Formats: sequence, C-alpha cells, structure tokens
Amino acid sequence: MDEQLLVATHLSSLNLTPASTIIVQTSRRNAPLPSNTQENDLPTEHATSSFVLSTPTTGTVLLRLLHGGLIIELVSLTTQVAPIRFVFPAVILPSPSLFVWEESELHLLAITDIGSLHRLIIPIQGLKLWQGQTDSIWPREYLIQNIPSDYANGCVVHAQGTHCVAISLQNGVLLRLEAESMGYDGHDEEWAETIFHHGSFLSSLTALLPRHSTPPNASDIISFGSHPWPTDIGNIWSLSRDRTLRLWKPKFGCVASKTLPITPNNRDPSNSTSNNAKYVLLDAEPQNLLKIFSLASQDEDVMNVYALVFIATTSSNSGGFFCFIDASCESLTEVGVIECPKHTTHCRLQDFVVKGNTLFTLWDRQGQSMVERTEINISRLRSHDLQPSTWKTSYYAQEPELTPAYMEEQLLAAGSLTEKFLEAIMKPGVFSSLTLRTALDKYVDACLSLPGPPPPQLLHTYATLCENIAGVVGCTVTLNRDPQTGGLRHANYWTALRRDWEGFVARCRDVERNARWPLVIGSHGDGVVVVERERVGTLVVEDVPTCLRRMLERDQPLHQQYNLLAIIWESRSKLGPRMMSSLEDRAIDIMHQEIAFPFAEILHDQARRIQFKDGLEEGVVDWVVGRLHSCDIDAATRIALDSIGGFEMAIKREETDPQLLTFTPASEWLRSQAASYTATTIEARYDLCLCLIILLFFLSEELGEWDASLLAEVFAVFRGVAMLRFVSRQPAEAHGASDRLIISSPDDVAVQMRNMNVSNSKFQAPSSSLIQLLIPQPSATDAISSTAHNFLDSTGLLQSLSPAHATKYEIMFCDRLRSLGFCDVARELLSWLPRTPATTFLQSQVWLKLGRVDDASQLLENLAGCFGVSNLTFEDSDALNSILPNSQPIDSLYSFYLFAAELFRNSFVHHEVLFSQLAIQVAPPGADTSRLWNTVAAGLTDLALYEDAYASVMAMPYEKQKRECASQLAIRMCEENAVGKLMAFDFAGVASEVEASLSFKARNADPRVRPCYSRILYTWYTRRGDYRNASLTMYHRARKLQDIITDATSFVSLAEDQVEALSVATNSLCLADEKTAWILMPVIPDLARKRQKLSKHIPEAKYISSKYDAEIVHLADMEYDCTLLRAQIDSIKREPALLSSPEYLLPPAVIVMRLAQANNYNQAMATARSLKIDMTDVFIHLTNQCVRLSRNPGSILQEDTSGWLLTDNSTSWQGSPSDRGWRYLQQSLNRHDSMETNRCYAKASLETILSVDGSLSPPPWLIDILEQYQPEYLIRISLRYENIEDAVNYGLALIRKSEKKLARDPSKNASTSWMPYALLDQVLVAADGQMNPPPHLTELKTAINNRVKSMQKSSQKAP
Repeated sequence: MDEQLLVATHLSSLNLTPASTIIVQTSRRNAPLPSNTQENDLPTEHATSSFVLSTPTTGTVLLRLLHGGLIIELVSLTTQVAPIRFVFPAVILPSPSLFVWEESELHLLAITDIGSLHRLIIPIQGLKLWQGQTDSIWPREYLIQNIPSDYANGCVVHAQGTHCVAISLQNGVLLRLEAESMGYDGHDEEWAETIFHHGSFLSSLTALLPRHSTPPNASDIISFGSHPWPTDIGNIWSLSRDRTLRLWKPKFGCVASKTLPITPNNRDPSNSTSNNAKYVLLDAEPQNLLKIFSLASQDEDVMNVYALVFIATTSSNSGGFFCFIDASCESLTEVGVIECPKHTTHCRLQDFVVKGNTLFTLWDRQGQSMVERTEINISRLRSHDLQPSTWKTSYYAQEPELTPAYMEEQLLAAGSLTEKFLEAIMKPGVFSSLTLRTALDKYVDACLSLPGPPPPQLLHTYATLCENIAGVVGCTVTLNRDPQTGGLRHANYWTALRRDWEGFVARCRDVERNARWPLVIGSHGDGVVVVERERVGTLVVEDVPTCLRRMLERDQPLHQQYNLLAIIWESRSKLGPRMMSSLEDRAIDIMHQEIAFPFAEILHDQARRIQFKDGLEEGVVDWVVGRLHSCDIDAATRIALDSIGGFEMAIKREETDPQLLTFTPASEWLRSQAASYTATTIEARYDLCLCLIILLFFLSEELGEWDASLLAEVFAVFRGVAMLRFVSRQPAEAHGASDRLIISSPDDVAVQMRNMNVSNSKFQAPSSSLIQLLIPQPSATDAISSTAHNFLDSTGLLQSLSPAHATKYEIMFCDRLRSLGFCDVARELLSWLPRTPATTFLQSQVWLKLGRVDDASQLLENLAGCFGVSNLTFEDSDALNSILPNSQPIDSLYSFYLFAAELFRNSFVHHEVLFSQLAIQVAPPGADTSRLWNTVAAGLTDLALYEDAYASVMAMPYEKQKRECASQLAIRMCEENAVGKLMAFDFAGVASEVEASLSFKARNADPRVRPCYSRILYTWYTRRGDYRNASLTMYHRARKLQDIITDATSFVSLAEDQVEALSVATNSLCLADEKTAWILMPVIPDLARKRQKLSKHIPEAKYISSKYDAEIVHLADMEYDCTLLRAQIDSIKREPALLSSPEYLLPPAVIVMRLAQANNYNQAMATARSLKIDMTDVFIHLTNQCVRLSRNPGSILQEDTSGWLLTDNSTSWQGSPSDRGWRYLQQSLNRHDSMETNRCYAKASLETILSVDGSLSPPPWLIDILEQYQPEYLIRISLRYENIEDAVNYGLALIRKSEKKLARDPSKNASTSWMPYALLDQVLVAADGQMNPPPHLTELKTAINNRVKSMQKSSQKAP
C-alpha cells in the first residue's frame, strides 16, 4: 500500500526549550526604523517565508521568517536543540538561505530592504548544532551599492551558495554578488557586484516597434533557480513574468533564454491564434516556479542538469503544467511537459521539489495543503508520449470543522456547554496554543472595549491557557430577569452563552486558517516536509484503517471483503446525528457497566429502549438488512475486527538489534508527528468500529444466533479503541509547561537570562498531546507509521478478546498514565474496565492521587481478601502483580496491610491507623509490630481520639514502648488542651512515667507559655491526694516566675501569676498532714552572683554538680511570701508611680507604714500581723488621728477615712466621729494587742496621747487595759509626764489590787506578794516634793506601811 497522507504538527505545541535571541546590528547610518505592522494582520509568530536545510551533518533545520520579516528563527526538526532567533534591524527580503560550510559552520545569508547583505556564521558540532555555541556566532554585513532604495521591496533574492547571491532588478536586470573574501582574517567581507542585462542594444531598439512591443514589466524576474548546494555549477536560471526562462553564467550574464508555452498543448507561442495570448503575464509577486536538479543519464555515466518550470493556467482542466527543460549545455532545450491533474483547478502551486525521480508539489487548496507526487520518466518525455502523468494525491485526514452546526451535534451528548466547547478547542491538533492565545487576546480586547467596568474575570491571572479560556469566554453574558414576570431568562442566557462561545471558536478558526497556509516543501531524509506558517508536516504511509475510512468518505469502491463496512457506512448517513449520538452513548454505557447478561440480550434491550428501527425512515431497515444478507456477516465481521485491531506496520525488534544500539538524537517533532499519526489512525479505527456497533443494533433481534465470543470480541475492540480515542483527545498543557522550563545545561541558563524581556514576559506553555508524552522516542530508521503502530501495540488495549477481562497490558497502560500525573484520564479509562483486583487496586491509587482518600481506603479494604489465599485466576494475579511495587513484596494479608498503611503515612493519619490496626490483628506470631503499635498510638493522638489512643497505649505488649507512648500521649493532650480527659485516665502501671514527663516539663518549660505544665501537674497530684507534691509544683512555679521578673514591666505582667501560684501552693499544703506541712526545695547556686567568702568549711562532696543543698519551706514561709507579694502588688496598684523607681518592691515595714499613712488601718494591721511586723507605728498614727478628731472633728473629714471610719462596722456605731475613732482604736487594740506583745501598742497609744496634748485625758478603757495588765507602766508614764496625782492613784490602786489577790490566795509565792516598792518610793518622793500634796498621798503611805507590816508578819510566821 503506497498511499500516503499528510500529518502535521504545530511548532508552538512542541515542548522545546525557549529560543535564544541574538540581536543583529547594522553599520548603515541613518537607517530607518522597521515598521511594526504585520502584513494581512497575521500573528507575529506566523512565518511569511521558510527554507528547509536537510543534510546528514545537521539533520533537518527549518528557517522561518517571523514578525513581518524582522526575525529569522532556526529550528531543528530532528534534534532537541533549542531554537535560535536573529533580530535584524530592517525587514528581510524573501528568501533568506542557509548553507553548510565544511561540516563545521552554518552560513545564513539574508538581505534587508535597506540594502544590507548579512552573513551569520554559526559554529556547529554535528547534530548538536549550535548548542553551547551561541556566543561564538560571527555576524558580517556588506552594504550593497547597486540596489535601488525605492525598488528594494520588489527585488527577488536568491542565494546560489555561500559565495554567490543573485538579486533581480527592474526590467529583468540581474545583480550578481560574488564573495571575494569572507573576512576570516579579521577584515570585512568583500563582495564583487556585477549587473547583467538580458538583452542587447539592438533588442532594445526592436522592442520599440509596435509588433515587437511587450507589456510593461514583462521581463521582471519572479523566480530564480540554481543547482542545489554544494555544487560547482555557478549558473543561475531565472523566470520572468512573460514566461521566459534565462540562463545566466558568471561573468557572461544571460547566455540563453527560452519562452515557455502558455498551455501544455501549445509548445510554440508563435502558433497562438491570438497575438495577445503570448503576452499573458504571470503574477508579479515572487514565486517558487523554477527548480534546477540533476538526473543520471541512461548510461548513468553523466549527470544531466534539468530545469523544471511551472506555468499556471486559467483553464478548467488543471492548475497548470510543468515544462521539463534540458539545461546541461548553454542552451535550453525543452524535453516535455508534465501536466498537473484536473483536481488542481482553482488551486495555487506554492512550491515543488524533485527528489530522485519523484516530483513533489505543494498546492494551496482553499487554504489547506495538498501534496501531489509523480514519477519523472525522461525517456517517455523525450518520446513526446501524450499519456497524462500519473499523480498521487495526499491530503490531511478529514477533520470536522467546528461550525455552529457541528457544535450543535456535540451538545446532544451529556455534558455542560462550556465543557463541550473546551473539549472541542483543546483537542490536540485542532488549534495550537498560539492560535488559542491570539484568539483569546482579541476576545479580551473586544470585551474591554465595551462600555462600563470590565468583568473581574478579565483581570485575573490563570495558571493554564485552558483555565484562562474557561474563565474569560462568556464573562459578559449575564442571566437577566423578565421585566414582566420577574422570572429568570435561562433560555436567553444559554443562547447568548452559546453564541459567545461560537464567536470565540470563529476567531480561533480564522487564526488557524492563516496558521495552516502552505509555504514550502523541502527534503527530509528519504521523504519530504511540508512547511506552513505555523505547522510542519510530512507524508506518511496510510495503514489499513486510515485507508478504509478515506475510501469510505470519498465513496471509493472497497475490496469485496470490506463490503460489510461499505454497507454500514452508507446507512450511517441515514441515521441522523441525534440517533448516532444516542447509539454511541448506549454502547459506551454498556462498557461502563458490569456484564451480567449475554451481549445479545443487552443489545436487544438497548435497541428497544432507543427505538432504533422505529426512528429510521421507511424502507431503510429493509434495505440495510437486505444488503447484509448478501454478505457472510460472520466472516466479514472478523475481517473488519482484524483490520481495526491490526498493526501491520509494527516492527518487532530484539535487544541485540544493531539499530537499538545506535544513538538516536531526541526529536520532539518526530514524536509529535507520530502522535498526530496515532490520533489519525485511532479516529479511523473508532469510526470503523462504530460501524460494527451500528451493525449489531440493526441485527439486534438476530444476535441470539451469533457466536457469543464474536460479540464479546466486537465490544472488546470497541472498548480498546474508545479508550485510545479518549486518550488521544487529551491535551498535556500543564506538563508541557514543566518540560519547557527544565534547565539541563549552563547554556540553558544563558538562554533564560538572555530572554529576560519585560515587555514579552508572558510565557504560554505549549498545549501538546498526551499521546506525544506516551510515545517513546522514535528511531531514525523507523517510519512514523511504524512508531505509531509499535506504540498502539504496546498499549495492549486492542489485544483483549472479551470486555469481561482486564489484561495485564491494559492495567499497565492505565498505571503509566497515573504515574505521569494524568489521574483524571486514568480514572476515566479504569471506568471502562471490569472490577478486577488489579483495576480495584489501581483505582485506589488514582483516588489517592485525586484526594478522595476515603474512597481509596474503602477499595483497599475490599481488596484485602485477594491476598493470603489463592483465589485469583492466573490472568488477574499477573495483572495485579504487574502494578504492585517491586521494592516491597506483598505475599500475605499482613504485608498488604503494611503496604496500605505505608500509602497513607504522614498524610492521611486516619487511614494509616486503620490499616495499621488491621495489620496488628493479622500479624503472624513472632512478627515485630512495635512500629505498628507506635503508629496507631501516635495516629489516634493526632486525630484527637484520646480515649482510643489511651486504650491502644495500655494494650501495647512492649513495656518500654508503652511507657514512651504514655508519656507522649500525656504531653500531646496537654498541648491540645485536653487536660480534663487526661486526668480521667489512670495510666495503671505507667503513671510514674507520665508523672515524670509532666514534672520534667513543669521544671523546664517557660511558665509564661501554654500549656501551663505546672498547673497540669498540680491537678495531677491533687486528684491523687498528693498535696505536698502539688504544693511543691506550684511553689516551684512561683520561684520560676520570680526569677523571670527582672524589671517593672515583667512584674506588672507576671506578679499576679506568681501570687496565684503561691496562694495555690499554700492552700494545697494546708490540706496536707500538719506533721508534714513542709516541702523540700533544691538550692541551686546562682553562678551569676558574685562569690562571697565563707567562714565555714564546705565539704568537697558538695562541689559535685549532681548534689545540691536542700531548703525546707514550711507553710508559714509560703504564707509569708504570698502575703508580702500581694501587699507589694497592692501598693503598686495604689501608687503606680512606684514602678518608675528602681526599688519598686517595698520592704514589709514600709508597706505597712504606707497603708497606715493612707488610713487603711485594717489592711495595714492585717498585713503587719501576717508578716509579723511591729505595729507600734501604726497605732501611734491611729492614736494621732483619734486625738485630732477629739480636738478638731472637722479637720479630718477632708481626708479619706474609708479604711477605718467608713467601714460597714464603724458606721453602725453611735456617737460622734471622735467617739467612733476611739472605739475603732479600742477594738484594734483588743484584736492585735495582747500579752504576746506586752501591751506595747496600748503603751504607744497612751504615750502618743500624753505627748500630743497633756491636757487631754486618756480614754478610761485604755487606762483600764494598762491598769489591768501593765500597772507599773502606768505609774512610770505618769511620773515621766509629771502626773504625780495619777501616779499616786495608780500606786494606791496597785496596792489594793495586790491586797485583794492576797486575800483570795494567801499563798506565800513571790509572784503574789511581790510589789514594786522602789517605784512606789519614787512616787512618794515625787509627791512629797509637791507644793500641794496629792489628795490620796496619805492613803498611799498608809497602804504601803500596812503592806510592809503585813509582809513582815507573814514572814515571821513562816517556818
């Protein structure tokens, strides 16, 4: 089979490294700036001219002229070398050329419209080309002298080789440039310019005669030709508009010319019946109408040079003809004419090439490429054989155009409108990423031009082009309400949205039409390449399915064995799009369901449900069934299945094949070509397979008589083809972006840095095909069709004989898609396969990648029964083992649970715990499950399932691990504020470990942060009745807070916590036994303090770092610390100014005195009593206040007396403020003054009264107190303040009191008979010295005498 079809790839969809850019400078002064306008509004990345260089040294290199002629891009089609771009200072004239020089350099020759000839010498290293050599590119410029500036854009440029360039001037004049020096010695290049004319002076005179006159510009050159480089033939051939072929020799100019005929049958223009006919001119623009080549003569000793010239015609017979000219000598001899086929009418020849004896022509057929090829038979041409040449035509495989009618048919299937349109435009090969981006930019510009604020979707940034299109298209369509009914106009909304999408698709089609415009055809290995503005394609041999579909589409007769397909294909057009969509959906639904019934019954039921035969026109069923009866349906169906599932071009290689051992450079373009061919043959196979499905629906009532295995094979093939078709329609946009950004060499880094252009910073990832990623790198010797068939064969999707089974290869193919990251595609493919163990396992892996963890876990649980017992078939076991990891053998249920737990490790704790628990349950005896127990405990703890975590910890069989996990659980519960649950656990057997962990945290953790381990440990001890350790914990916390408090700021924030800790510690210690109401605190020396000399000896053992002194802290010590700190806090609260002082912590005595001065006597006395501070000054101050109240009651009302006179108790007393004040003093003395204080506070009050105002009589109750408990003090204080009368009275009262006591207790104890006689003598002496003796002086003396006598008598009576 020698039929070929065209297969092409968008260059913007290749996963190539971004091109490096080189700026070409010019030495021409005052050069005008190039225009930024693009001809015909083409996208800047669409090429306007191309050139193909194909050599064994370089492979195939494509030269493209971009950005309106300002940029030349070199792209390697056969290697992975990054493209390179040259930016010129002016527009380049068509056509620049590329040549290989001495297999080490590429010479790029280009002429700009300002008259500069640029030569760029690019060093190459074999197939590595310019990789790593971009900095060594050598630019040279020559300023052409003889090119007119006003005619530069009309010149035709042709490079004959590296040293010769021909330029056409007006009136057919040729300017030849010969390189005399290439400037290797450091000097500028030197070129010799020679102008040649095609006629003599005589011919110019005869041209003035009317009969010999020609139309203006008839001699203008429109095409050049020369022998392919390298060659020693320096001749140049030209074709003028008047169809005159001329031969130009170096240094001689035009040496021969020949006027070619207008029509193939009119060999001599002079024989034309019309004189005007020979003056029909060819189009004025430059064209590829002339090729020069060599063919071996009949004896194969001489290579003859021939010229092949194309002459376009306006007849309806063909698009033109080729004149075959012998140019071996200096004359031009016509050999014959090769007429083009009839179907080239209304087509335009773009380019042609002669390869061997085959002529390849590239035609523009209504904007699409068409390649015609024929064999050149020189002997038949020389014999003037009038038989037309045999042409073979190659087209692209027919693709549906995304017209509104076609999209309407697509919307019949299930799915949203946006999804259907996105699926259509993102299908690989339909539109390139450049087309989509260009159309999207135009769409966005149109939306922004609308009045009002722009929609927010236009201002967002999107990760991929697909997301950008989905988010932007339709953003201006809104859902409105009916002004009359108020209901939403859904129908109008969907209509407007569909119209908006159709408009965007129309923009894409318009851009893509320009992208597919053919430019040139060139040599590529043993074949040819077709270059379009944005695509590059090649000819590929058709396989059987592609050939069958082509013939069916064009109504060409098939071989008799394929008559069945022809019948069904013809009937397919009578079904209608709606019925075809319904039929296709039913077939797909059958494949997505479990096969529980015979296929014959299923198809009969489905045909009845969709009313298949009832929906057809009358007579169609009978016509089809009648024609089917003329065929052997069983044999024809099997032949069709063999054609659909066959790979006749697949090449099986052994590992020892020498071609496999040969290094083949990677070529992304070859892979993309193979991917495009694969997608084409898959579509053809799907269409043919769909014919078999239609056949089954036609014969649904007769399928019971069919072979069941044949029905199963039909659906198995349909499933495989449908799965391949789904994969071939998937783009790989995101993966293309990642591949393009890979930097594998320092040269790639330089490229990235060189291309840091802010104005062109928008980078768009290519939208390649998923098939392209799956296809391996093709071998240089393998054809594209062989590569595609090898790939399809390797997938194994067309090898299954029944849809009830999932083969090993089908599972491996789905697994490969999953490993590449296309989980959605793998999920869809798995939905076609039956629920075998391998399918279930792979489905779980897909769910896991997609984040559906619960579904993945459920599938793995269900799959567990397949391990540990031999209940699987060999096929299922083989498929399952093919996707199980090799690093971890799974041969039992225990190992499977271990593997499943490993899948969820560190990501999905709940399921990791689940499978770890299951693994523990089925663990074999002697297996080490310590890691599993740890996983379960840690996982349940992370999930905050503390009861379950506690149960697992307590059930651990490993004692050491149990203790560690218990401690970790306790700490984690503290961190997660689950202290209440923690205290409910008893941790039997490991409580000491938990307690030690909490104690360690409490000792070492910062007391300011959460959780507060001191409080937690205190709660732990309290719940267990260990009040001493609870008190120790909180007291230690108070000490740590005290160490942290170093300034006033920290005191303000932490003092309350310290008071709380001291208070709790005190309360806890109060609950302990009185005998053990103390704690032991270690005394750790502070190394920061300055050493002091010690007078006592310190034992040497004390210097050991592990031994410290201990401090016993009693309950009273805690109470003292708590009270002092609380007092200090209260003082700062009352006087915040204290914080500004470095001594903001006042001593206890100062605090008490400040409280007294503030008239807070209750608090002052309570604080002093708690801190065991002498309250003498407090009572002195209080007595002074009472004296002031007595002397001037109104003076003290201006002061704050809320602390003593305005309390609830004081305000309930009767009397004046003075009376209440003295009563407050009396009660305070009764409360705080006692024999323990030796009534010093009462003494101080009396002294204060006497010292302030001697005329003021002390309160009687005060005198009574002192007279009762301190009579001697009363006598002395009276003598001190010279109150002699009071001293006499107090002395007399003392004697009388003693007499009464002796009368009650006549014992002779010294304590009862003792009397301060010396003091009484002082009173008598002082009284005698008075001018007016006190009234009771005589009585005092009498009492003393009687006392003395009585004591004498008593002493005499004593034995």
